[in-house]
Amino acid sequence: MFETISEKLNNVLSKIGQKGRLRESDIETALKEIRIALLEADVNFRVVKTFINRVKERALDAEILESFSSGQQVVKITKEELTEILGGAVSKIKQSSEKTSVILMLGLNGSGKTTTSAKISNYLKKSGKTSLLVACDLRRPAAIDQLETLGKDIGIEVYSDRGQKDPVKIAKLGVKKAKSEGLDFVVIDTGGNVQVNQDFMTELIEIKNKISPDEIILVLDSMTGQESVSVANTFNENLELTGLILTKLDGDARGGAALSIVSETGLPIKFIGLGEKLDSLEEFHPDRLASRILGMGDVLTFIEKTEKIIDKQEALNLTKKIQKSKFDLEDFNAQLQQIKKMGSISQIMDMIPGISNIKSKIDTNDVGDEKLTKIQSIIFSMTPAERRDPKIINGNRKRRIAIGSGNSVQDVNMLLNQFNNMQKMMKQMSSGKGLNNISKMMFR
Repeated sequence: MFETISEKLNNVLSKIGQKGRLRESDIETALKEIRIALLEADVNFRVVKTFINRVKERALDAEILESFSSGQQVVKITKEELTEILGGAVSKIKQSSEKTSVILMLGLNGSGKTTTSAKISNYLKKSGKTSLLVACDLRRPAAIDQLETLGKDIGIEVYSDRGQKDPVKIAKLGVKKAKSEGLDFVVIDTGGNVQVNQDFMTELIEIKNKISPDEIILVLDSMTGQESVSVANTFNENLELTGLILTKLDGDARGGAALSIVSETGLPIKFIGLGEKLDSLEEFHPDRLASRILGMGDVLTFIEKTEKIIDKQEALNLTKKIQKSKFDLEDFNAQLQQIKKMGSISQIMDMIPGISNIKSKIDTNDVGDEKLTKIQSIIFSMTPAERRDPKIINGNRKRRIAIGSGNSVQDVNMLLNQFNNMQKMMKQMSSGKGLNNISKMMFR
């Protein structure tokens, strides 16, 4: 995410951050490089101008220039101003004073609107809230089928009426059903279109007027860059949006849309989509994204993800097994599955402070998602007895495991050797000798 701009900004800020007292010329040079990096990332020139002027005004303050830590203070100022560009504060989903809150989801075809509607319901479910999904997309073939499949995957009911040709009536009946059942939310998945036109807008406006939504959220593909700003403004003029969701942010190396859209539209970003999985939707925190962009990590999101994935009792049981030197390949596989639930390895690395400084030097094929999948395919090809006691795996067993997993005997040997080394290190840790770098042992 934002790999190109992050690398450039990180390089600039690393240089000035390492200096003690800065001269005015140092700041001018740094700001020039930052301006170029932002423009190359497709950030709107007005936004870039405002951002640079704000940082410059604060950085050239006499008190900053005379400070012996002026370099670090300029880095801090840059992060604060970047946070402001991204919206400053968190904008949460509104819940009406009545029992059932109505969320109207909008977007062009290809933005990921239907999937995001399901992700919203999944997010609400994990937050302890009930919801109903309503299939009002009658424009796109199989849109209803898609939403029903997604709803089944997350255990959320989908209201649809295949005999009805009027999306306004479906929306009204869906809201009525959710309210009669006393649900917390109803999420309306409306029809999309290739582009904005009057018929499309008229349909959405009519739905809005009939159901009086508490949230009107536009789903945007961040990969479309500045075009998404124009789309957001058009929707906002017609429907008075309450917020935005940016999808495909995990594949956006430049980040122009995210860094421009709040300033250009005046609308808050509610969520960001970071993958295709139904749990890959994050509540948007401007300060956290600013930290990620500047290579400072995002420890809070990392902790939140960890707490959601890792069961405390399982963690306690695992600790006891390690202490008794009974950690086996079944346990190892369970830990790999938990890591994969947190997202891609690249996303996890972005959350760790300072990792961006060395990320480019790491062979992602060696520690990435493909490596995890390969390791798991080998483990799944073992019998339960072999997972519990890898020492029984002889030459014949290795050949069988290699064929079954689609790997080579060398791959099987490598995993077993790595696991043996990891067991030794865990034994040292449990005996009080410490563990310096278990991740190296797991993935080297």
